[in-house]
Amino acid sequence: MARCDQCGNNYDKSFQVISAGETYTFDSFECAIQKLAPTCPHCGVRVVGHGVEQDDIIYCCAHCAEQEGATALRDRA
Repeated sequence: MARCDQCGNNYDKSFQVISAGETYTFDSFECAIQKLAPTCPHCGVRVVGHGVEQDDIIYCCAHCAEQEGATALRDRA
């Protein structure tokens, strides 16, 4: 069993994620998202999908980016 790096749970079905050279252990995707997914600076939602990025800032969508002053982004929906 391995201990989750986010919640501390010791779980026999834990898994590891390697991100930017660091190895993390999690007991659920929920914990992995809480630990690793960026947060939109406008609305606070975790960016789990592709998101949009301008000037090294990741937003959940073009609308939030626009609200924060980013002007070069468009949703592709």
